[in-house]
Amino acid sequence: MKKVNRQEQKEHTHRHLIEVAFQQLAEHGLIATRTADIAKAAKVSHGTIFVHFPTKEELLTAVIEEFGARIALRLHELAANGGGVRQVLEAYLEGLTEYEPFYSRLVMEGHLLPERSRNTLVMIQSALSFHLCQALERETAEGKIRPFPTHLLFNTWIGLIHYYLTNRDLFAPGESILKRYGTDLLNYFLNLLAKEE
Repeated sequence: MKKVNRQEQKEHTHRHLIEVAFQQLAEHGLIATRTADIAKAAKVSHGTIFVHFPTKEELLTAVIEEFGARIALRLHELAANGGGVRQVLEAYLEGLTEYEPFYSRLVMEGHLLPERSRNTLVMIQSALSFHLCQALERETAEGKIRPFPTHLLFNTWIGLIHYYLTNRDLFAPGESILKRYGTDLLNYFLNLLAKEE
């Protein structure tokens, strides 16, 4: 019985550290946040961090992977129901809005991350790319949208979202850029795709 309790406690601490790291990394930055800061916020000893994550890079990667899993889950659930372009992008925005401060840091500091962490970020974008491209191809074949190379449309969407996130202090100081402008950005993007009448 003791082993089960110890294992459950270890798993609970592991999950707790990831959640606290989400908050600390979002607030203070991916590069600037120290493992000691995370330990203090989690109310554990600094050594406890290294029991679960031998390096800061492994902690960063675990947090990014957890973020990616949550976003991908939303997209996969939607794709199973054959969601269209609007629905895929709405689900993506909904997921990003929940983690906007963290994702903004990923966008702004991604190029400074270790390679493994950068690769994890690319996998997150690949999940969106997969579902968005399927929806784009389906709606293009159905004649609902104009034909465009799907890679250009994906990059246009990501570029639009990333531009607003990196410049949120200009567009929505002190508030969520995605809550304020998400619908406008989505409608603008969809208008680019609309067939001329």
